[in-house]
Amino acid sequence: MDETLTPPAEETAPAHKRLTLSSVIIFGFIFALLGLLGWGLWNNTGGPRESGKAPDFSLTTFEEENITLSDFQGQVVVINFWASWCLPCRDESPYLEATWRKYQDKGVVFIGVDYVDTEKEALAYIEEFDLTFYNGPDLGTRISRDYRIQGVPETFFVGKDGTLRGVKIGPLVAPELDIRIEELLAEPYPKS
Repeated sequence: MDETLTPPAEETAPAHKRLTLSSVIIFGFIFALLGLLGWGLWNNTGGPRESGKAPDFSLTTFEEENITLSDFQGQVVVINFWASWCLPCRDESPYLEATWRKYQDKGVVFIGVDYVDTEKEALAYIEEFDLTFYNGPDLGTRISRDYRIQGVPETFFVGKDGTLRGVKIGPLVAPELDIRIEELLAEPYPKS
């Protein structure tokens, strides 16, 4: 038998240990990835919030104004999650702004929550669409996590009593925003 074809036993041990260490690292990485995926799915069960008390939040607008959702109790609030890189957001922005201008003096507040964006791009977007309602960045995605958004655009409707009254996933088209606002404005406050 030719001894040059079979390496001595002491040379095979390190290769075997490296293979085992590589396998442990790979399986550990896969396990961690699956764990994160499972945690994300568990943490985001049920899709976006559609009912119950609207999660309160504070937002510093791009104009450096501090607003808090609960300060608007008694008014209808429309919360729109958007981003400058979102093409469907671009489609709905003119309708959002026109509807805001129509209802701004009728007990309605619009809040735009800019999701995972750069300030420069967000400001350019706001200027491009001449958005005049409150808009600010969702720093650390805290607000979007509380509302469990699935993507952008998403719009949440908050009744005068501060409860969530539904969500629209995807871009709004006329006349659905007007219809939702009119329904919420017609409700008595406080509810009897």
